[in-house]
Amino acid sequence: MVHGVCIKGGWLGFAAVPIDGGRRWRGRPLFGANKTWRGVLAVALGSALGYALQGLSPALQPRAWTGLSFPALAVLGFAIGGAAMLSELPNSFLKRRLAIEPGAPGAGPAAVPFYLYDQVDFLLGAWLVVWAWVPPTPSRLLWSVAFVVALHQLISLAGARLGMRASAR
Repeated sequence: MVHGVCIKGGWLGFAAVPIDGGRRWRGRPLFGANKTWRGVLAVALGSALGYALQGLSPALQPRAWTGLSFPALAVLGFAIGGAAMLSELPNSFLKRRLAIEPGAPGAGPAAVPFYLYDQVDFLLGAWLVVWAWVPPTPSRLLWSVAFVVALHQLISLAGARLGMRASAR
């Protein structure tokens, strides 16, 4: 949500540059113009704020984090948010190889798998950070995927209606 607000408000404009710096591989962009450092920074900052504020209500935290200070929770949130955004890059790289434009769904048989992967690709980075405190059991992984898929639909719809996204996809 913080990234959408930054885009709409023109905030963090200094970081609104493609991560790939315009580099190409085999004639196609590495990730595309929509994968920017602003996205990584905005999500990391938003996550830092969210995790730190969550510390004000220990009942909302996993038990493993209840002893962490406000600054430690902010650093943890920053790491989770940054890692989550960076873990979207392999998906973007693959889509550019398949000539799928940034923000576009796959076509034909690739449409459904890419749509689902687009919804949850950031979980890989998030779980790589969280794993140190909360072991990723099959049940936790399944619930995190289900939760993210459902929540992503609502956030995307709200973002499109508020003019923060081009589409609700």
